[in-house]
Amino acid sequence: MPDKAPLPLAGITVLDVTQVMAGPFCTMLLADLGANVIKIEPPDGGDATRASMGFKMKGSDSMGYLNLNRNKRSVTLNLKNPAGKAVFMKLAEKADVVVENFRPGVVKKLGIDYDTLAALNPKLVYCSISGFGQNGPWSQRPGFDLIAQAMSGIMSITGHPGGEPVKAGVPVTDLSCALFATYAILAAYIGAKSSGRGQLIDASLIEAGMALTIWNTSEYWGTGKVPQPLGTAHLMSAPYQAFKAADGYFVLGATSQKLWKQLCEAIGRADLIEDARFADISKRLANRVALVADMEKTFAAKTAEAWVVHLLDAGIPAGRMNTIPEAFENEHALHRQMRLEIDHPVEGKVPNIGFPVKLTGTPQEVRRHPPLLGEHNDEVLKELGLGGEIDDLRRQGAFDA
Repeated sequence: MPDKAPLPLAGITVLDVTQVMAGPFCTMLLADLGANVIKIEPPDGGDATRASMGFKMKGSDSMGYLNLNRNKRSVTLNLKNPAGKAVFMKLAEKADVVVENFRPGVVKKLGIDYDTLAALNPKLVYCSISGFGQNGPWSQRPGFDLIAQAMSGIMSITGHPGGEPVKAGVPVTDLSCALFATYAILAAYIGAKSSGRGQLIDASLIEAGMALTIWNTSEYWGTGKVPQPLGTAHLMSAPYQAFKAADGYFVLGATSQKLWKQLCEAIGRADLIEDARFADISKRLANRVALVADMEKTFAAKTAEAWVVHLLDAGIPAGRMNTIPEAFENEHALHRQMRLEIDHPVEGKVPNIGFPVKLTGTPQEVRRHPPLLGEHNDEVLKELGLGGEIDDLRRQGAFDA
């Protein structure tokens, strides 16, 4: 049997100086691909997500923390303490990547900013994640997903027409910023391999959110019309949304004239094909409210699941509106291993969201449980060659608040 191939990012060391969502998600993606991610945490409690979510686990770490930090090692360092900062600088000298999400300007005050570290390690790729970027009139504003969703325009197009403001149900700017940061880090790392120079990456929640508004911004630039919320409907196709059946909702998408005709025939409504109000996509968009009301009269005759099965058999894209448990516990999600079980020294078996993309040649794997606070202080310092100095560093306050 051939030896197992190393994961793609094996050998890359990442210093994770982040908390909460965007930064930890970014570094977990890198860790899942094999990177040696060292999570640098403040000694007084560590990553704020450890104590978040409002419900108790066996230990002190929240389920949210446990789902954002697998495959990492934790080192507690007081970066305001000279001894703690000295350890960080030694780590940075040998690292390939640093990811931080302090408010802009804080790393400069701490003396761990890109310019300082690049002077020690020219190949270093340094990614700063913030709410509004490292410069500009809003750069010093607090960076929260809620605020970024509102100020990027996302919240203005979310919800139902005429309804109260609604944010996306997941922290979409946090998570998209993490994804954009991840691809930028990998690109910069590849570039540094040939150029010998790393670079500073400036990633922000608001710009990540703005980057996702492609259809809506295109509508505004193309028509001058300010985009509005559409509920589950779509700017460019109808019917393409949720419909109410006898026992609840399901979704379908008839995104072409061919699918529209197939849909009408499948539900026994060939009359809709001849209705002038619905003759083509532009007319169906203009008369969407009437179209939905008419179609829901038909959909009221069966359950949502019955309609989904019937429409799929007829070649019409359709799906259930699953709850979170239903999304993770159905046969497809189980087959795709979207729920993992991780062994944890305090919690026992811990559920984790599975790998969202699958590498077939070097499949991701859980190599480490989400680390306890400071669990790897001694291990990492010994790797740095500081094993004999650990006690002295501890007495100097390197690892204490």
